[in-house]
Amino acid sequence: MQVPLQVTLKDMAQSEAVESRIREKTEKLGRFYDRIISCRVVVETPQRHQHQGKLYSVRIDLTVPGAELVVNRAQDEDVYVAIRDAFVAITRQLEDFARRQRGEVKTHATPDA
Repeated sequence: MQVPLQVTLKDMAQSEAVESRIREKTEKLGRFYDRIISCRVVVETPQRHQHQGKLYSVRIDLTVPGAELVVNRAQDEDVYVAIRDAFVAITRQLEDFARRQRGEVKTHATPDA
């Protein structure tokens, strides 16, 4: 990664355990695509007026040559589950992007009329 990882925790206490989990998951992204330019991860608790537990929201902005991949839909009451789900989604996007870059995308034959 050319730019250091940026981790932001909003509306929650700073946590070394959460940050280290995010760093582990980010390092694994390098296995799927080695030309990652930057990665920004934001963990926040957006709903303050909920009756039951807090929902943690995770947003990942991943910059690669020629594209920016974004995941903004991972929410869960457990911050670690939300982080896991967000990284699963960004990994899937990164794998698809890498396949397109290598030209391994399946093309459908056009039917002759």
